[in-house]
Amino acid sequence: MTDMTVPAPPTFKPVTDRPWAGLLALCVGFFMILVDMSIVAVAQPQIMEALGAGVNGIVWVTSAYLLTYAVPLLIAGRLGDKYGPKTIYQIGLVVFTLASIWCGFSDSIGELIAARAVQGVGAALITPQTMALVTRMFPPERRGAAMGVWGTVAGVATLIGPLLGGILTDAFGWEWIFFINVPVGLVGLVLAAVLVPRVETHDHRFDWVGVVLSGIGLTALVFGIQEGQTYDWAGWIWGLVAAGAVVLVLFVVWEARTRTEPLVPLSLFRDRNFSLSNVGIATVGFAVSGTMIPLMFFLQFVGGMTPTRSALMMVPMAVLTGVCAPIVGRILDRVHPRNVVATGLVGYAVATGALAVLLTPTTPVWLLLIPTYLMGLSSAGIWAPLAATATRNLPWFVAGAGSGVYNTTRVIGSVVGTAAIGSLMMTRLAVELPGVQMAAHEGSRVSRLPEPVRDGFAAAMGQSLYLGAAVLALGAVAALFLVRPEHQSVPVIAPEMD
Repeated sequence: MTDMTVPAPPTFKPVTDRPWAGLLALCVGFFMILVDMSIVAVAQPQIMEALGAGVNGIVWVTSAYLLTYAVPLLIAGRLGDKYGPKTIYQIGLVVFTLASIWCGFSDSIGELIAARAVQGVGAALITPQTMALVTRMFPPERRGAAMGVWGTVAGVATLIGPLLGGILTDAFGWEWIFFINVPVGLVGLVLAAVLVPRVETHDHRFDWVGVVLSGIGLTALVFGIQEGQTYDWAGWIWGLVAAGAVVLVLFVVWEARTRTEPLVPLSLFRDRNFSLSNVGIATVGFAVSGTMIPLMFFLQFVGGMTPTRSALMMVPMAVLTGVCAPIVGRILDRVHPRNVVATGLVGYAVATGALAVLLTPTTPVWLLLIPTYLMGLSSAGIWAPLAATATRNLPWFVAGAGSGVYNTTRVIGSVVGTAAIGSLMMTRLAVELPGVQMAAHEGSRVSRLPEPVRDGFAAAMGQSLYLGAAVLALGAVAALFLVRPEHQSVPVIAPEMD
């Protein structure tokens, strides 16, 4: 035996008599960090003007956060298993809140990038603990409903970020997209101290070689993918990506050979639902993060919308996700996850494809909203069901490790999707509008494109969306192979016949 075997989950023992209150407390911090992944986008022109930054510097305000968020997730999950998820969650909230204050008071672009990097570390400490604690607070047969609430937060937060960023920036200035985190973080700390239970821990021996290998591999891979477009996919970028992939292969080999306790127990992947859910969430991260870029470009450069108004187009989607996700979560506790997840992924793929067709300068706004309604309904069948299905059968002492793997997969999917769809978008622009450059619009307030180039620009944006739809279809195929969770497989004893 080369890695730790994961036994069947033991009988569930409740760790609190107020699990829903504990979940509410966790959602405060989780919502805050997810919003911060996208809130900066709308404020970029103001930040550039205030700090005298260039385009590359402002890109790094987001890139630094994503990099330091993605890389430590595996380690953060294991820290929760060893020292307690509540403790690590609270430390993460403190780090994130203090870094937010630093961001708001930054007076140079370098200082802001450094503060955002610290924010990312705080976010990485928080994220795995939320899923791990849900696994500990709710029995398997109620975990779908709990993950429904968790999924609502995840789905809605990714859409609220640009809208909230626009409102705060317009009303108070760019600093307030960071200062708003301070009261939220303080409330989250108080709620966590009062409502989140302390749970039993397992005194893991830390796999330091695994920590180093995963850190180097993920840093090289994520950095290379993030910055490929910036450096025109130069040879050294490809070399960095390849080196990261090689180091991650070495990491997997090391984990398989570790005789004590690996950073990532590879036996986690013997659970088919865990493995397939990771495939599914990678495709969701890819599509959702990537498709927002061409969609927002279309609404602003072709539709002439302000950043805030373009973000408002996503409100119906967020509302539908928020309303439907808890309902779908309860349904998931009783039905086969394949039916829910595959349907959600197919629905989102269809909506993305429909939106691609509708991206023309003459399409009325009300017609563009129809696919976003389907996206909202479909999201309710994706975020929470995938998270619940991934973790439902995991034993408590590897819940943090499993959550770390799952969230790392999601973030890497988002990074790859943003890079891939962004590159495809620029390629299609070169085909549809040869000789027309977007550089004049970067880092400045958005202005509507001249009418002669709108058709070509809209066509390029629509064509870029098809990649996201195709990747989601692959996720739907993977979801068809999910199996019924253990709590639904308990045999029913038929009544005796006279």
